[in-house]
Amino acid sequence: MNKFLLILISALIISCQYKEEKVVVKKERIVVAHRGASGYLPEHTIAAKAMAYAMKPDYLEQDIVLSNDGIPMVIHDIFLEDMTDVSELYPHRKRSDGRYYVIDFAYTELQLLNVHERVNLPEKEAAFKGRFPVKSAIFKLHSLEEELQLIQGLNKSTGQDIGIYPEIKNPSFHLSEGQDISKIVLKLLSDYGYVTKQDKCMLQCFDAQELKKIRKEMGSQLHLTQLVEELQSEAQIKEVATYADAIGPWYKQLLLEKREDGTWKLDSLVERAHANDLQVIVYTLRADDIGGRASFEDLLDVTFNTMDVDGVFTDFPDKVVEYLEE
Repeated sequence: MNKFLLILISALIISCQYKEEKVVVKKERIVVAHRGASGYLPEHTIAAKAMAYAMKPDYLEQDIVLSNDGIPMVIHDIFLEDMTDVSELYPHRKRSDGRYYVIDFAYTELQLLNVHERVNLPEKEAAFKGRFPVKSAIFKLHSLEEELQLIQGLNKSTGQDIGIYPEIKNPSFHLSEGQDISKIVLKLLSDYGYVTKQDKCMLQCFDAQELKKIRKEMGSQLHLTQLVEELQSEAQIKEVATYADAIGPWYKQLLLEKREDGTWKLDSLVERAHANDLQVIVYTLRADDIGGRASFEDLLDVTFNTMDVDGVFTDFPDKVVEYLEE
């Protein structure tokens, strides 16, 4: 028996002794800490961001509104009264519509406000009753720059590389007040090294015209996410793909109908977005609002495995990270 034949027989014997292992490539999933660890601490506070960072999501979200001296502040809305004590500290600073606007206050004035868990107005009852007790501790507002310093400092001290996911809030309102929020925010992001898609910064906005301006007129090379409030047609998705890298729908809109066997009939947005090279990152998954599912884990299973989304915004980043690791 020649040497070649011996080698061939040996190889066949060895191959029969071992089962072939199938290589499974796991799809990368993005976990975004929605306003920080807001399921546990008041949203967009430094405490909520530090807690979220320790939970090791991929990104921390920052909603951005300007002060009247042009400082980008991290707060969910252009209004103040549903999560601060502004009506007590500045009772005469509300506008004729009865609202207190962030842009009517200087940065130093905003720093004096105390922040609490979000409440529903006018009853002032907690929006999520099982979360951090309203007005039971002292929290403060902070600027985008202060948060960038925190995240980059933690990235250095921990060796992690957690990114940022800023949202430009209500750009048309800011323009009507004489402020170009996109120009100010992009300059600050650039100063801190967020310039390209490789810089762990995903910039988002609901205003399609503003996002187009950021890409085409301002020339930004950042990863852009078009947030949407309603389901998108094929033509709309193709248009989004001309300037953005991802689309962000509300996950509940994708669940069209619950069948008798407990499964869901889904809208085809995810499939159509993927066909146009768009990621789909849905908002907002909450363990205390599971949308008719049996459990939060069940909701996560539907979101990742049935909808096949690329990522989620969540108030409970620890639970989503744990689910994906398991």
